[in-house]
Amino acid sequence: MIIIKGLHISSLFLKIFIMGINVNTVYTTVLSILNKEQRGYLTPDEFNKLATQVQLDIFENYFEDYNQFLRGPKTDVEFASRMDHVYEEIQNFTTSAIASAKATTGGITTYTQPIKDVSNNISAVHRMGIINYQVANGSPEVALMNKREYTQQMLSPLTQPSLDFPIGIYENNKITVYPASPYTPAEADVMFNYIRKPNDVRWGYTVGSLGQYIYDSRDYDSTAIALSSLTSSSNFGSATASAGTYNLSQGSGNTNFQYAGNSGNTGTGATIRVVVVGNNPVNLSSTTTSITVTASGSGYGVGDVLTIPTTAIAGLSAPIQITLTASNLMGATGQGSSQFEIDETAQTSVILGVLKYTGIILNDTTVMQAANGLQAMDDQNAKK
Repeated sequence: MIIIKGLHISSLFLKIFIMGINVNTVYTTVLSILNKEQRGYLTPDEFNKLATQVQLDIFENYFEDYNQFLRGPKTDVEFASRMDHVYEEIQNFTTSAIASAKATTGGITTYTQPIKDVSNNISAVHRMGIINYQVANGSPEVALMNKREYTQQMLSPLTQPSLDFPIGIYENNKITVYPASPYTPAEADVMFNYIRKPNDVRWGYTVGSLGQYIYDSRDYDSTAIALSSLTSSSNFGSATASAGTYNLSQGSGNTNFQYAGNSGNTGTGATIRVVVVGNNPVNLSSTTTSITVTASGSGYGVGDVLTIPTTAIAGLSAPIQITLTASNLMGATGQGSSQFEIDETAQTSVILGVLKYTGIILNDTTVMQAANGLQAMDDQNAKK
């Protein structure tokens, strides 16, 4: 047990969940410590912001630690090399992608760094690595330089760029490559290899009948439809139908609802429940009819239209159209979770880091001092 100015935190309590960093484990652990000491409450939104910052802090320390270990002696003992461990952590965030855009002026093309990786995942560039020019055989590395260095190099006929030895000026997240491609310029001309930024941490939730937050373990997807009501986005017109409960899936069958994507959206996988109450035939309205999402699916966007045909609901006199708005998507709610991406061995540091920032939010110096003390002790032990 460690006691710092009245705040009691068991070291064992912080280390028992070391099997893997789960966002729910971290949040509930932090809340347990705060509640035990009656230090206040941390909302999900506050936690998500703090957890994201803590993950970035630890991620940045990987580079500082790696630089430090490079200057020191390297151990050959298996599993004991801290340098190898940190290198492996950094490698988890390495990826590659082609340019996200291009612009050609005077035969010279400028390529914008990627915003998605080769797997089409959103991937912000954190630190740039090498850039390969794929229009040449062997995809040679582009030699990066500033404008002054480029001007000096172009003065000599012996140092002119070629397809086998391209050069590039990288600035403002864009690279201009020389010489010009002999082919029609395309985003795939260059391949960026880089270290991406960790994704934001998100403790997702749904709201229970008592207004309580219930952990939502589903993966966060901004293109998923939220598990909520679609009634306000529905156009019933003057349609009538028979009372009942109807569970509908997306598809082309008579008992399914149809989907029309807007702006290239390709939503799939959602299911909905329609409940009609009243005496038959029921005049459909927001008071007699509720439409709720029972499965979120993925790939949806604002302006997409879900159409319930007359064959899907008993006695339905006219189709029902549902036009999705921003509020219907998961991104507008607290639903869906994003886990920590750093290694599970950093869980203690994550919890202590969140507690430290929580002390700032709650204006509680005791929490800050306790977390800082434990963090310093943990860091010292890790680097002995």
